[in-house]
Amino acid sequence: MTGEEKKAVREEIEQRIADAQKSIQTLREQTKPVPPSVAIGRLTRMDAIQQKSMAEANLRSTENDIKNLKKALLRLDDDNFGVCVVCSGEIPIGRILAVPEAKVCVKCASSKR
Repeated sequence: MTGEEKKAVREEIEQRIADAQKSIQTLREQTKPVPPSVAIGRLTRMDAIQQKSMAEANLRSTENDIKNLKKALLRLDDDNFGVCVVCSGEIPIGRILAVPEAKVCVKCASSKR
């Protein structure tokens, strides 16, 4: 992987982390408890609780994404970054830009399924 490609990958990862951190702020607002004192109907209250649960799941997923992106950012300077851990072939830059935390090439990822 060239220095220019690594720079592009670094910028992509940093941008995704920044976007995810903005999403986390919104999701945290959506995961606040629904107070029982709110005068809403039973079905509306159930819907609010369901939306809160979905926001909590999205929050956990987004936090996990940030963790994986930060790991990829740390690995970026390794000589093995961009090399498939299964076949030792080069992972195409398009895949790395699409999935920066990818450790396997498309061929090896699809053969595992």
